[in-house]
This record gives sequence, C-alpha cells and structure tokens, in this order.
Amino acid sequence: MNACLHRTGWARTRGAARCEGCGVVRFTDYGALRPPGLPQAVTVSRGSAHRADRAAARQLRPRTRNLCPTASQRPAPRH
Repeated sequence: MNACLHRTGWARTRGAARCEGCGVVRFTDYGALRPPGLPQAVTVSRGSAHRADRAAARQLRPRTRNLCPTASQRPAPRH
C-alpha cells in the first residue's frame, strides 16, 4: 500500500475536503463544544475540605485490623 501525498487536489464541500487521489476526508468546520458563559469557580472552606478528605479515607480503610497477608498471599518459602 502506497501512502498518498494528497497532490491530486481536494474536492471541497461544506465542512469537509476530500482528497481526489485516495478519498481521505478532512473535516474543516468543527470546534470544541462548550456551553456559553464562563465556568464558575467553586470555593470550599478548609474545614469542609478536611472533613471530605477524612470521610473518603474512612471509606477506603480496610474493615479488619489484620493487615497481614493470608496464607494464600504469602510468598512460598525458599529452600
């Protein structure tokens, strides 16, 4: 398969251009979609942020106090 260098010209249509040699399409009329207006900054108090961090840490903490691996998770002894 040879790579086309798009030298044969471009057929232009509304919002796109197509290479007349290989048929590749380049879209010309597009842009990022964003709702109108500027984003609003959200400010959180230091105490609220700390409480949220503590709540997240409590959810991630293992339910048991035993942090030792089970027998099936321990590495096999080397002889």
